[in-house]
Amino acid sequence: MDHHSINYLEIPTTDIGRSKAFFNTVFGWHFEDYGPQYSCFIDAGITGGFYQAEVSFNLEKGCPLIVLYSKDLEQTQAAVKAAGGAISTDIFSFPGGRRFHFIEPAGNEYAVWSE
Repeated sequence: MDHHSINYLEIPTTDIGRSKAFFNTVFGWHFEDYGPQYSCFIDAGITGGFYQAEVSFNLEKGCPLIVLYSKDLEQTQAAVKAAGGAISTDIFSFPGGRRFHFIEPAGNEYAVWSE
């Protein structure tokens, strides 16, 4: 582990079950539950967990944006929609790649990028 590196993410969710099902279906994440109000995500590129909360996060609230990577942006966007996610910003280009933003079923905003 690198000194002073980001090591773990804790993400609020209004519905742990819906968030887990969505991220397992679309991104293949696995989970280990630690009681009914916390679930650690595995195989996500970084370790972290969802915790039960009454709030959701998005860019309008000034929250950090968690950006995931995809080798096939269009396929991932289709999978997000099929699993009940809503596209909040359609695919757009930026220096170095393309990305889109989505709202997962529990209301949190994420982005996915590709070259």
